Amino acid sequence: MTWRGPTYRMVDGERIDGAWCHVWRRYRPDGEYYPEDLIVFADGAITCGEGTDLAGLGRMLETGRLAVTRPDGPPLPDEPSKWASRHGEPLTPEGFLLDVADRIEELNERPTAGQRCREAIRCFQQEQTESNRELLRAAYLAVPAHLRIYVLGDMDRQDRPLRILLTDIGERVDGDGPVVTAQMHQDVLDYFDRGDQGVQRERERRAVQHSDDPSGPGRPALVSHETVYPRGWPEEPGLFMLRNDFPARIEFTGECYASVLHGYWATAAADDADRSRIKDAASGREARDLGGQVKHRSDWPSVRLAVMAGLLRAKFTQHPELAQVLASTGDARISYTGLWDSPFWRDESGGRGRNWVGRLLELTRSELAARQ
Repeated sequence: MTWRGPTYRMVDGERIDGAWCHVWRRYRPDGEYYPEDLIVFADGAITCGEGTDLAGLGRMLETGRLAVTRPDGPPLPDEPSKWASRHGEPLTPEGFLLDVADRIEELNERPTAGQRCREAIRCFQQEQTESNRELLRAAYLAVPAHLRIYVLGDMDRQDRPLRILLTDIGERVDGDGPVVTAQMHQDVLDYFDRGDQGVQRERERRAVQHSDDPSGPGRPALVSHETVYPRGWPEEPGLFMLRNDFPARIEFTGECYASVLHGYWATAAADDADRSRIKDAASGREARDLGGQVKHRSDWPSVRLAVMAGLLRAKFTQHPELAQVLASTGDARISYTGLWDSPFWRDESGGRGRNWVGRLLELTRSELAARQ
């Protein structure tokens, strides 16, 4: 059973994040089991052919309507020794319910059972009392049994260090493992200390390598919407100045264009006559429509990004008032949306748009700041 994501549902305009996995479900008491998607959401709602919650999921597992493993699958081989086994505990309905509860915690950005167990380890390292060892034992046992071997993130030792530490001196680990000594307990504590030191070294290394990362959260994303002004642009169009069809005469590669769209589509044209017609179009939108109908240069796919970057650079360096509007967006991500530009240039829901105009606007903004 593997969790997948992300997924979500909308409730009253609010996005509720979720995760999903496959389970086995039957619709009649004597019916066959079929694979079914089980989806868990951050608000605790669960869907698996029908809506339910954690308690309802427990009842579905208890009555056999759901199974967490294939009912007619081959039985798991018997392990000759729990201590020597390299496999985790088998997945059970009880363990699956704990795992689902963990997904809900994770979706709400709250600590999972595994994270709480690691925090209990740190508490025991700081104060090695019997009460803290009992708290650590409870935190370890709260981890779904089939996931305990992963709790330390060490696929060589798995969770053996914890099993040693939670076994009393003089007792056998797991009943069939080695007899625990005080030195074995100390070795486990040294193992945890080495892990902490390794984590600290990695943090210090990343602090150096990622020293140019922003120190705080950036501004919310700015969405540049396409708009229509049938009676002409207003006196203060504001952020609509960022649009490529905004009339701002620019000089680029020795030619003058009425807007970025005029320059882009005229430069794309392979024929001089077509290039001239596009250049003289009455509006940016007309230039785009004409440019989409003519034959393009053979190298256009490989140079169009550079052309757009040059046109945007020309627009905002040749018009200081437009540069001020672009600079006012700060460090916000610019989402350039629209209806008529291709998804290569615009942002589109579901990650289908590449938003190259938005990205190049951010690059131009950074270049303007560097010049200042």
